[in-house]
Amino acid sequence: QVQLVESGGGLVQAGGSLRLSCVASGRTFSSATMGWFRQAPGKEREFVATIRWSSGSTAYADSVKGRFTISRDSAKNTVYLQMNSLKPEDTAVYYCAVRLGLGVSRDPPTFDYWGQGTQVTVSS
Repeated sequence: QVQLVESGGGLVQAGGSLRLSCVASGRTFSSATMGWFRQAPGKEREFVATIRWSSGSTAYADSVKGRFTISRDSAKNTVYLQMNSLKPEDTAVYYCAVRLGLGVSRDPPTFDYWGQGTQVTVSS
């Protein structure tokens, strides 16, 4: 059974940094796409970033481009989201997800497994 466990959230001041981690287990992910999404109160879950496990190819939402970096460590089966220059509007629960199918997607329903989420709060 696939499990995704996120960590690294917390409270930070605007302009600060956090690094989220997502440890994946339960199968091999060599052909998968790993993604980070976020959901703020009263809003829909939105795409943040994805990375292809095999190639390392990445994609970002415009709102985080240049500030966030997604990466993976294959030896540790871990995906990271380095978040710099954080803004109050980045406040949300951040979720790690895996898409096992082929092709590129930013649409949450196309991802197969989800972590429990980790809260990120950015104060102004």
